[in-house]
Amino acid sequence: MKIAVTSNGSNLDAMVEARFGRCPYFLCIDLDTQSLEAIPNPNISLGGGAGPQSAQLMAEKGVSVVLTGNCGPNAFQTFGAAGIQVITGVSGPVREAVEQFKAGRLTQSSAPSVQSHYGTGVAQGTGVGRGMGGGRGMGGGRGMGGGRGMGGGGGRGMGGGGMGGGGGMGRPQ
Repeated sequence: MKIAVTSNGSNLDAMVEARFGRCPYFLCIDLDTQSLEAIPNPNISLGGGAGPQSAQLMAEKGVSVVLTGNCGPNAFQTFGAAGIQVITGVSGPVREAVEQFKAGRLTQSSAPSVQSHYGTGVAQGTGVGRGMGGGRGMGGGRGMGGGRGMGGGGGRGMGGGGMGGGGGMGRPQ
C-alpha cells in the first residue's frame, strides 16, 4: 500500500503540512517496501485549482491514502472519484504520522475539513512599498484664500472705498 503525507520538507523528519494543495512536498511512502519518494509540489503557486491538481497527481502516483492537515472540497471530491482515502487533522513529524496510521490510530475523513481556497489568503508582508499611488485629486483646489483671491479690498479697488475724502465748507483764504 502506498500512502502520501503532505510535508514542509523532503524527509520523514519534516513536519506534516496543514495545507494539502499548497504543501511544499508530498512524501509518498510504500508501506510494503518502506521506499520513500519526495515529490516537490508543482501546483504550489497556482492561482487556483491547486487542490484538485495535486489530488490528480496523487492518483497518478498510485496513492491509496493521503494524510494531511486539511483538505478542501474540490480536492476531496477528486480523491473520492479516484477512490483515495483522505485523513485530515494530521500534524507533527511525518514519521510519527506514518506510525500512527500503521497502528490504526487515524480515521478516514468523511467530508472536507476546510472551504475552497483555504491557504490562499493574503498574508501581511514585511517589505516597504514604493509609495507610488496615483491618488484621485478630489481636493477643492482653493488654497488658503477660500476661492476669493488674495486681496482684502472687497471688490472696491485698492483705496478701500468710495466714501470720498473731501467735502465740507472749505477754508477761508
